Amino acid sequence: MSEYIFPENFLASLNNEPGFERENFVDAHENIAAPTSIRLNPFKKSAVKTGRQVPWRAEGYYLDVRPSFTFDPLFHAGCYYVQEASSMFIDHIYKHINQNNDETQKVLDLCAAPGGKSTLLNSAIKSTDLLVSNEIIKTRVPVLCDNLNRWGTANTIVTNNDPRDFTRLSGFFDTILVDAPCSGSGMFRKDPAAMNEWSDANVNLCHQRQERILADVYPALKEEGHLIYSTCSYSHQENEEIVDWLCREYNMESIRIPIYKEWGIVETQSPEHKAWGYRFYPGRVEGEGLFAACLKKKEQTDEMPMVKTRGHQKLALQEIELIKKYIIEPDAFYYNKVNDDWLAISREHKESLDTLQRHLYIKKSGVRIGKLMGNDLIPDHELALSLYINKDRVLQTELNLNQAIQYLRRDNIDINITDKGWSLMNFEGQALGWAKLLPNRINNYFPKELRILASAPAP
Repeated sequence: MSEYIFPENFLASLNNEPGFERENFVDAHENIAAPTSIRLNPFKKSAVKTGRQVPWRAEGYYLDVRPSFTFDPLFHAGCYYVQEASSMFIDHIYKHINQNNDETQKVLDLCAAPGGKSTLLNSAIKSTDLLVSNEIIKTRVPVLCDNLNRWGTANTIVTNNDPRDFTRLSGFFDTILVDAPCSGSGMFRKDPAAMNEWSDANVNLCHQRQERILADVYPALKEEGHLIYSTCSYSHQENEEIVDWLCREYNMESIRIPIYKEWGIVETQSPEHKAWGYRFYPGRVEGEGLFAACLKKKEQTDEMPMVKTRGHQKLALQEIELIKKYIIEPDAFYYNKVNDDWLAISREHKESLDTLQRHLYIKKSGVRIGKLMGNDLIPDHELALSLYINKDRVLQTELNLNQAIQYLRRDNIDINITDKGWSLMNFEGQALGWAKLLPNRINNYFPKELRILASAPAP
């Protein structure tokens, strides 16, 4: 492998960091390829090929070789997510702080795109819990929605807001994850181009931005709630200094997370408040650079009262009954209409949705079912990928690998048609999307923006 030219002052800046071993660190970057890892979707059991298990995440696996995920229909069906192994440690933190908690939880992923940590949290929370995934950059919201759509659950809401907007939601969330924008040094091995953007000045700028983001979102955390803070940076200013700042400014309590020595994770304590943190170094762990910490809010917070619904459109009961036929356990959901689209979200989150709609810009809530044309449903792609579709209500067409790729490319599908109407297009029993079967052709309704554009790899 090629020699890495680290930024000036970078290695020197890490010499005094806990657990940093310069020779081992450099060797990992120059001679050890970044591992490929995936995380299985626990809600969609499939025959995805896996390898060795990621130590801190039961459904995380290292792959011996990196396949072409683009040309794997099970990837498009949401059976797994391609995620860097160190990032999966957030799941370990969340499960530790909620191991004996049976109460309904409201969780915020503040800086959520592209969706790796959101799908991770969505797998960790209970079906009765609520996940709000926020992304400030508008152009990154669609990929966040797409990844949560693939995961298939109905207890998620996607918002597109600045962190300061969450100050209106006093004491609303039980857990907030801030995977903060950072200088990115933990990704040098996967993305050497990131080295060109690293500088001491950028580290200081990121530190200031991280403080602003945390100060903005802090009021939205309830008393005794947990803040999970993480970066993909090795810099002390963005990690231990931020944790000390949280303890000093907000009197937050540090939570120690149990780890095993063989995992290779470095446990640290901040200089001033001795707050616990967890560092991941390539060469010590089989993964990329990460820092993570967990703190509990001790200050008293007046929680927002839930406001009763007002001003909702009156929905036709006859239309709702038609919609319900396409959903399993239909009475478990609250149905609402946005323009002509019908949506469903877990019923227990109706009041939370009402509250969030008053204060935030919502891009996705629950599952989009589709539009009604008379007594017929024009189904949405979200419904196809959801866990709640009543498959007894619709046609299903099983595709082989070649046919599935044709479908995902929106090419003509080489298949004999025996039925007519809307059909789920399946691969190995997993839904990929919709097509309309007609006597002499198939109308492919896989979303244009998601279609495969790349050429197939050589066999």
